Amino acid sequence: MQHEKNPFILKISCPATSGIVAAVTSYLAENGCYIGEMAQFDDEFSGKFFMRAVFRFNDGHDGDIDQLKHAFQAVADGFDMHWELFDTREPMRVLLMVSKFDHCLTDLLYRYHKGEMDMTITAIVSNHLDLRPMAEREGIRFIYLPVTKDTKAQQEAELMKIIDETCTDLVVLARYMQVLSDDLCRQLSGRAINIHHSFLPGFKGAKPYHQAYQRGVKLIGATAHYVTSDLDEGPIIEQEVQRVDHVYQPDDLVATGRDTETVALSKAVKYHLEHRVFLNHDRTVIFR
Repeated sequence: MQHEKNPFILKISCPATSGIVAAVTSYLAENGCYIGEMAQFDDEFSGKFFMRAVFRFNDGHDGDIDQLKHAFQAVADGFDMHWELFDTREPMRVLLMVSKFDHCLTDLLYRYHKGEMDMTITAIVSNHLDLRPMAEREGIRFIYLPVTKDTKAQQEAELMKIIDETCTDLVVLARYMQVLSDDLCRQLSGRAINIHHSFLPGFKGAKPYHQAYQRGVKLIGATAHYVTSDLDEGPIIEQEVQRVDHVYQPDDLVATGRDTETVALSKAVKYHLEHRVFLNHDRTVIFR
């Protein structure tokens, strides 16, 4: 959702110390800005401070956002800040990756059309042709990149070329059933989200829902996380669970799993689109 009244978002992370909030709010006020929303968190374990401020220029104030950004560097330098300033009137550019399963793609496209996802979809990339008709119905560019052991490096290079050419900001693996190389994971660090079926206990390998059935699980879960070279071990953005019991057959667990996957992924993507997620080493800080 766009912040039409408060279109700018400032994200800050830095070593925790006194005076940060005062310095940021004073700077914005002195430059004719009104803060409509602000959240902050001090992580005592890592010693880092996180802040997200949503603001606008005051009515009648002819603000220059580029000048505001340029001059803010002096404030940032005083606190060793890592900071970013976004204009929400410029939607994030998102590339979707899929294989054969369509439930996550269908859900994201539905929410996009309903105005829940403020993004521009640059392309749909797949290693199979199954979902090409869906992309064509939507009028979205579909790119077929079949992957084999011999072509993996070449196709990943082509993918990065597409990402660069389309100025893509975020890559969403909406049940893309290929393991990305360590090199590609590093290139996409912090800007690629994956959805993973997760159970307690966790089941890896083929037919995880059937494994869950055999173990008689009581909870079905899914985890949306940033992609890292450690398979399915990236910083967690969102998790969703549903309770199940002994009457659930494997197909029922699969259906329940689809629901948890779509909800977890859509929430994670939305948080990222709205600049609510901060990386904190192997964890995340999320201002909901």
